[in-house]
Amino acid sequence: QVDLVESGGGLVQPGGSLRLSCAASGHTKPYYAIGWFRQAPEKEREGVASIGATDGRTHYADSVKGRFTIIRDDLENTVYLQMNHLKPEDTGLYYCGTAPSGPLPSGPYVHFDGWVFASWGQGIQVTVSS
Repeated sequence: QVDLVESGGGLVQPGGSLRLSCAASGHTKPYYAIGWFRQAPEKEREGVASIGATDGRTHYADSVKGRFTIIRDDLENTVYLQMNHLKPEDTGLYYCGTAPSGPLPSGPYVHFDGWVFASWGQGIQVTVSS
């Protein structure tokens, strides 16, 4: 089991920047990929960015390409999401999630970049508003 703890959310004006952090603890790298996801009110959870656990390959949702960057720090066992040029439609509850390499937990499940993400942090709010 991997525990994921998000931090760094908050309120930012349109055009501003935020950096989210996801600290992973527990068994080292029991997953195929780790990523960031978001959920707006009354909408389904969607993938934002992910990075492979072994090859470091990144994948982004079209809506954030060129604005967001996912970074993995293996020494700190932390994954970051640098968010620039934020827009009001980026508002939502942001989750850190992993695609487990073992049996899947109970979910929810999000399919992103060919992986099934199923283990989640508690989520952190990002609000983009003037």
